[in-house]
Amino acid sequence: MSDSNFDLVVLGTGPGGYVAAIRAAQLGMKVGVVEQNEIGGVCLNWGCIPTKALLRSAEMYRALSKSSDYGLVAENVSFDFSKIIKRSRRTAKRLSKGVEYLFKQNGISAFQGKGKLVSTSKITVTDNNGSTTDELTAKHIIIATGARPRPIPGVPFDGNRIISSKEAMALDQMPSSMIVIGAGAIGVEFAYFYSALGCNVTIVEMLPTILPIEDGEITDILTKSFKKTKVKVHTGTRVQNIDLSGAGVNVTIKTEDAEEPHKTLEADTALVAIGVQGNYEGIGLEEIGIQVEKGWIQVDPNLRTGVGNIYAIGDIIGPPWLAHVASAEGIHAAEQIAGVSTKPLDYDSIPACTYCHPQVASIGLTEKQAKEKFGDLRIGRFPFQANGKSLAMGESTGLVKLIYDARSNELVGAHIIHAEATELINELSVIKNSKINGHDFIKTIHAHPTLSEALMEAAAEAYDEAIHI
Repeated sequence: MSDSNFDLVVLGTGPGGYVAAIRAAQLGMKVGVVEQNEIGGVCLNWGCIPTKALLRSAEMYRALSKSSDYGLVAENVSFDFSKIIKRSRRTAKRLSKGVEYLFKQNGISAFQGKGKLVSTSKITVTDNNGSTTDELTAKHIIIATGARPRPIPGVPFDGNRIISSKEAMALDQMPSSMIVIGAGAIGVEFAYFYSALGCNVTIVEMLPTILPIEDGEITDILTKSFKKTKVKVHTGTRVQNIDLSGAGVNVTIKTEDAEEPHKTLEADTALVAIGVQGNYEGIGLEEIGIQVEKGWIQVDPNLRTGVGNIYAIGDIIGPPWLAHVASAEGIHAAEQIAGVSTKPLDYDSIPACTYCHPQVASIGLTEKQAKEKFGDLRIGRFPFQANGKSLAMGESTGLVKLIYDARSNELVGAHIIHAEATELINELSVIKNSKINGHDFIKTIHAHPTLSEALMEAAAEAYDEAIHI
């Protein structure tokens, strides 16, 4: 057993924890991290990165299947599901090893096991048998223990017929049918992945639209795209019962259809993607007076808990549950501890991305939210059907929608649906955060032919200056 003293100890090494640790080390602190599972947390190992590897395989399969559209011949295109899964796992492992290397490079000490706060300055680390392996003392502590998939009450995950996102990315074999319960980003991405490989997918969402936090005009386009690829979409629909008595899973739903208010869906498996719950249990929060409300640690704008030397970041403090938010919070917390003068995060200017096909990306307010907040708006739209690069790529589905406050001419909301939406949103993040007004953006010359021209054209359309529509 070692007894080590640190300036900072971070519980959890996901995209919040490991980034906080590295930034603190850069600022001259002696840093230790505690990780119960794989280095890199859920994002690197069971979330952001491996899912994108899966989705890339689906995109390649889709492209090869449409090769004749490009004058190419690729006959009898097929896939090996087990190799798709193995590639995803290799990608995750590679990045996890990369974080381990960064820890060594920055002089960060890593401790494997479950960390528990036994005082405001002491943490014990225990192994899987409950034996204490290390005792750490720290001047400051950052809690970054993340979150896990939330099951439907009374229907636990069994890893076979009722699965979470974790099992969905490592199934032994391809299911022939799947019911996706919950149409947020995770549910929609897996619905695309499995349907692209030929699985019969049905989406069930309680709220009126899929991707409920996105702009309605965008989700309408995505819904139509899904239906074209034979994905069945039930919105405004509640799950009433899940029956596992047979070989597969039977899900009874209540719909808004007066003629058929109740319907039973059958599938090999059901993916439950209704949200996440915080990993706050058993880490000593109650004993030292850290406040938890509705499953999330409460923090102030500078991410400090009610205990002055302890901070919390990432999914454990609640939505938005995004890796890049956790990383930004990690940097902010580390700089606060080091005494660096920084501004709190602007949670109204965080890009959100969904990596289905077409992709969806946004920042700021929806049209409805902007109307309620600002009243008079300027809204510009530009369809990718009018963008030369999109036509050349064979990816013309989608549009750019920009929302400006008519009084200040500042961008208050931006929404994109397109095959490359998640790459395009970052320019609009800069525009919004820098408060570049619509007129100046229109005059910014964009290279031709590029997808990003559509952003400028949408801004021009908002001010009645559009050239190509």
